[in-house]
Amino acid sequence: MKNYFKFNLTGNKLLPVWLLFIVLYIIPYSIVQKQIQGVSNFQPGEPLTDILQRLGTMFSWRILSLLLFVVEYAILFFMYKMTIEGVEFKEKVFRFGGKFGDFMLLFIGNLLLTIITLGIYSPWFISNMYKFFAGNATYNEHPFEFKGKGSDLFVIFLVALIIPMLFVWSIVMIGAFTGGFTKVLMHYEMPEFSGLVIGLIFFAVVSVIVILICFMYYYYKWLVNLSHKGYNIKWETEFWPSAQQIFIQTLLSVITLGIYSPVGSLRLYKYFLEKTVARNETSVKRFGYDLTAGDDFLFIWGQILLCIITLGIYFPWAYCKISNYVFCKTYVEE
Repeated sequence: MKNYFKFNLTGNKLLPVWLLFIVLYIIPYSIVQKQIQGVSNFQPGEPLTDILQRLGTMFSWRILSLLLFVVEYAILFFMYKMTIEGVEFKEKVFRFGGKFGDFMLLFIGNLLLTIITLGIYSPWFISNMYKFFAGNATYNEHPFEFKGKGSDLFVIFLVALIIPMLFVWSIVMIGAFTGGFTKVLMHYEMPEFSGLVIGLIFFAVVSVIVILICFMYYYYKWLVNLSHKGYNIKWETEFWPSAQQIFIQTLLSVITLGIYSPVGSLRLYKYFLEKTVARNETSVKRFGYDLTAGDDFLFIWGQILLCIITLGIYFPWAYCKISNYVFCKTYVEE
């Protein structure tokens, strides 16, 4: 038997938070980035004093940008809270008991640790954020628990993203240097746009795509690791079929310049949702999504176009309508 979700949040309720997000984050952030771009354009032969002054100004704008990052997540807290409490299943709504003050203390503390460690702490930062929202979300008076570990995510970042990216970068730089940059250094000639250069560009693009697909798979496999009321909720997937699905849908989205992306995202959502299983000692529950590609495509693009036409003002209604549309076609089968 299939039991479907619902989503009860409306655009009218979300609008005040969205307007606050525009006024306190989007507009100030755009101004700050424009100022940073302006002071970062150093001129040849510029006096050292002017360069130092520019660097000081840039540092001040960077600090303000960091503060805006904190403001961003302070507002997103309420959007996440409203989203969780908007979900309904079997005529019972999800609840969220997390306190804003507790979230901000956790967020700022983890952000400072990430900055101090030059980003090394970021996997634990991400893990702690998921644990906070999952641990404070309840359904039928039973809390969720996120079981992913920061140490596991650190290994995923290191092995599936950072080391492969450094390897590709090294190969490209060595090839570029030996194939053309020596002419610049020794004879002051521009390197030719040779077959080697084309080959290096092709190698870099293909390698980055493969690395990102691998990283996406392992990251989301790490992410789907919850427990609720004795059930363990995980992906039961295999790498190669999953990587193939990610590659095909990503490629189609790129080829169509993003036009296909709503359907591509939903096809991936359906594929991985069907691989998501909730198990306990006596029973199994499976998830699914009723995909109707044509209707889904038209509905989602209709909402996106309304957002574009209204310069983003319509976003709260689009967000709620798309969420309701998707949730109402998402089910749990026992």
